[in-house]
Amino acid sequence: MCKCSNFYRDDKLHHECGVLGISGVPDAANLAYYGLHALQHRGQQGCGIVTVDDDGVFHRVKGDGLVTEVFNEQKMTKLQGHIAIGHVRYSNAGCKGTENIQPFLFHHNSGDFAMANNGQIVNYRQLRNELEDKGSLFQSSSDAEVLAHLIKKQGIDKEMPRIIAIKEALNAIVGAFAFVIMTKNRIYACRDKYGFHPLAIGRLGDGYVVASETCAFDVLGAEYIRDVEPGEIVTLDHHGIRSQFYAEPERHAMCAMEYVYFARPDSDIEGCNVHNYRKESGKILFHEAPCDADIVIGVPDSSLSAAQGYAEASGMPYEMGLIKNKYIGRTFILPTQAMREKGVKMKLSPVKSIVKGKRVVLVDDSIVRGTTSLKIVKMLREAGAAEVHVRIASAPLKYTCYYGVDVHTPAELISNSNDVDAVCKLIEADSLAFLSHEGMLKAGRRSDLCLACFNRKYPTEIYEG
Repeated sequence: MCKCSNFYRDDKLHHECGVLGISGVPDAANLAYYGLHALQHRGQQGCGIVTVDDDGVFHRVKGDGLVTEVFNEQKMTKLQGHIAIGHVRYSNAGCKGTENIQPFLFHHNSGDFAMANNGQIVNYRQLRNELEDKGSLFQSSSDAEVLAHLIKKQGIDKEMPRIIAIKEALNAIVGAFAFVIMTKNRIYACRDKYGFHPLAIGRLGDGYVVASETCAFDVLGAEYIRDVEPGEIVTLDHHGIRSQFYAEPERHAMCAMEYVYFARPDSDIEGCNVHNYRKESGKILFHEAPCDADIVIGVPDSSLSAAQGYAEASGMPYEMGLIKNKYIGRTFILPTQAMREKGVKMKLSPVKSIVKGKRVVLVDDSIVRGTTSLKIVKMLREAGAAEVHVRIASAPLKYTCYYGVDVHTPAELISNSNDVDAVCKLIEADSLAFLSHEGMLKAGRRSDLCLACFNRKYPTEIYEG
């Protein structure tokens, strides 16, 4: 991600990116295009693809915008080869510019390579300062670039196998990452030893695909094989799949927000389907916070599964009380605050005939600043809802995330300085309840998740500055 000043531009969380790699498949770039389209929800502000042709020459196309905006037929013809990596990106404020769009491509006399990352390196600033003091010149403000410099610093001996340099470089990094690194012959898929972010491997014809989410496999016709394990480097090439560990796995601390909000409901993360997780979280939420009401509605789209689960457990009817306008871009893209203020009403509309006169349970996945929740509650009341009871299918967000989720200013999180009763008053709901930390684990039948933005228990050492 970009290490720049940051602020919330709307009232939803944002992930940094999604990665994809394809090895040993004809017209790899065309498949990468469709795979990135399936991962578009993970980043809408920039994307890129790098390929290697049969002569070992690297080709790259990248730009600002959606996958459909950056790539066209003319540009795709430049991307020849049987091997490719791709990236979709959400950038923070002040981090514009094509130099920050991945994949990055590096030229070196020991061999060219490209890379892309999903996550955040916690000790990035310390590593960058050390590398610059030793003569490294950085071309971007992205923390992902630091790995390339570490690889080259470790790999001074041109005869040294690349994977040895990669292993040593990865061991210098602290934080959350899912790297795909491409040389002229192979792709290395690398995951941090805590397992913060998903990275899955699939079989595609005689080749392989690796992606941030399994939903990309479905559109490509790939067969899921397994996940890259924490601390593992998986090599994909003409030899097939080879594996080795650069570090002992510390945990399986998957980011809880992958299940709650970021991932597509048709993706499976470490053996758990995202839709099923969200539906189960809604059921648990009802048992933890029942409500006497008439109907249950969800906030489109990521909260619909949880709303269905809440309705099923409660016996109340699930209704489509809010409709999302599919043709309105995300509100954080809008250039002025006045336009962003209109963003919620542009994106969501209450179905008056459904909610009028009803006691409504409104299920959402999270509350960030509370501004969106307040607007939705007001919209429902204006549409005639008799009562609006808000239920959140995650715990209160309170703390900074250092691992790739766009939570850098905890003071802007409404639950950071307000208890549940105070938040309820601020969003003008009749009642409010959140899912417990235990409920979040139970929904996925997991013994471990990263809940740091909920409980401030960071799995790694934190480096400030």
